[in-house]
Amino acid sequence: MSKSTTKSWPEIAFEGWMLSAQMGAVIWLRSIRMMQGGKLAEREAQRMISEKVSAGMTLLPAIMAGGLNQSAESATGRAIAHYQKPVSANRRRLSR
Repeated sequence: MSKSTTKSWPEIAFEGWMLSAQMGAVIWLRSIRMMQGGKLAEREAQRMISEKVSAGMTLLPAIMAGGLNQSAESATGRAIAHYQKPVSANRRRLSR
């Protein structure tokens, strides 16, 4: 999260809700791709697993970039921002 201002809980809740909607779309699009089978489905499954492992391993450093004395709002905003970029990229890629 590049902004220095901390967002309010309603703003964070809305961003989290939007992220969850995008995540649902990505799950749906990936499911369709995998149900079709073949090499494309295999690559998508491998990509999905590697992305999840990578995102999980880089989450804590991304949150802690704000320091130990950051607010809960700031840490939550960083977590949402951490997942927002790859989820949006996957939604765009899979929607083509």
